[in-house]
Amino acid sequence: MKTIRLREGRERSLLRRHPWIFDSAVAKGGADPGETVRVEAHDGRFLAWAAYSPASKIRARAWSFVETDRIDAGFFLGRLAQAVALRQRLKPPSEGIRLVHGESDGLPGLVVDRYGDTLVAQFLAAGAERWKKVLADGLLEATGLQRLYERSDASSRGLEGLPEATGWLRGAGPTELAIAEHGWKFALDIATGHKTGFYLDQRDSRARFADWVRRLGARSVLNCYCYTGGFTVAGLAGGAGQVVSIDSSGPALERARANVALNGFDAARCEFQDADVNASLRRFIEAGRSFDTIVLDPPKLAPTAAHAERAARAYKDINRLALKLLAPGGLLFTFSCSGGISADLFHKIVASAGTDAGVDGYVVDRLGAAADHPMTLAFPEGEYLKGLAVLRR
Repeated sequence: MKTIRLREGRERSLLRRHPWIFDSAVAKGGADPGETVRVEAHDGRFLAWAAYSPASKIRARAWSFVETDRIDAGFFLGRLAQAVALRQRLKPPSEGIRLVHGESDGLPGLVVDRYGDTLVAQFLAAGAERWKKVLADGLLEATGLQRLYERSDASSRGLEGLPEATGWLRGAGPTELAIAEHGWKFALDIATGHKTGFYLDQRDSRARFADWVRRLGARSVLNCYCYTGGFTVAGLAGGAGQVVSIDSSGPALERARANVALNGFDAARCEFQDADVNASLRRFIEAGRSFDTIVLDPPKLAPTAAHAERAARAYKDINRLALKLLAPGGLLFTFSCSGGISADLFHKIVASAGTDAGVDGYVVDRLGAAADHPMTLAFPEGEYLKGLAVLRR
């Protein structure tokens, strides 16, 4: 077994069971991509078994902190069984479920979603890539399913020195699917949709939004960065009379229209705009429009803390504009899915946007990913999605 040894004082995070080892922490040692290495402190003490990644700033990702563990096929079958068992206990109200959430499930670099009878997996790090065959077979064994599609086309693969890879790993069939969620229906394409095909992490927030629209008796909804219309359907389900949905992707808007029809809502209650969100918000302000409820769910603007400053300005600008458009007593659902923006920083950004807009509000709800996207005590980076529900005073 190959060994990497850390610099003195760099073992503290591993002693707290944080799974990442950065290149700057390594004093000596190396291995092939994805190969399991023994990680030692500067004095030779065992710290972890980890997957080595020579191309990445995250030089190794810990599989286990137990010295007696063997990192073999049986180890991965056990981890997959634990992940599936957790979701069975959580009982998500959907046919779309996050089965494996990377480091939070002790499987760094592996993301797996289930859409009905189909699994979609992302192998995003060198270790997961090296064990792909074992993990693919193990997923079918743990779930009893026969279809597994690969969506390893995220930009993070490049940081690991890995090429993009997509297609059927096990089984075959159509990539156009439909799932039920909270009594609604959503169509998706696992081959072309964002992430693994759909934003399952917003499941709970969609239900909360429908409840708030209903509770407030909101008549008008503005859904920014609407993608395939998850919050559009939720707003209609909550009783909104008019929903304006904006996205810069024509195909996403067509899917949003289809999802509205799939749920039996009157198309006359919807307006879809293929446009830039910032420009649209400014245009609405100039026209004197206002909305009872607004959703801001932008794409990732700060993948790491190094991008936080520039992203903070962008988040502040769109929230400032949205708060200006929000009717008195109206509700803003605003999100950041950027790992480089903490929940505390996001709150400060929205507060600063309110100051510049001359608007104050009550934080009536804090929002985050659904429970099948867990964050552990040792890995707070699992809380990438954070949001606020702000009721304008």
